[in-house]
Amino acid sequence: MKARVTVMLKSGVLDPQGEAVRHALGSLGFQGVNGVRQGKVIELDLATTDSATAETEVKAMCDKLLANTVIEGYRVEIL
Repeated sequence: MKARVTVMLKSGVLDPQGEAVRHALGSLGFQGVNGVRQGKVIELDLATTDSATAETEVKAMCDKLLANTVIEGYRVEIL
């Protein structure tokens, strides 16, 4: 079973990488981009075949390692 985790900075947390991308897009002539938030996507290949178990395990992985839950939020998709 596969899982995809999307990790993003929480609202209100400064995103310097996103701001750098927004500035670079403007420099390249792409006008009208008012904000950019940059995150990461992590894909996992899991041994379990039960989607509920997979989701529980992946959330535990996020809380312990994959996301800094103080400043980041995450979304888990079981594929």
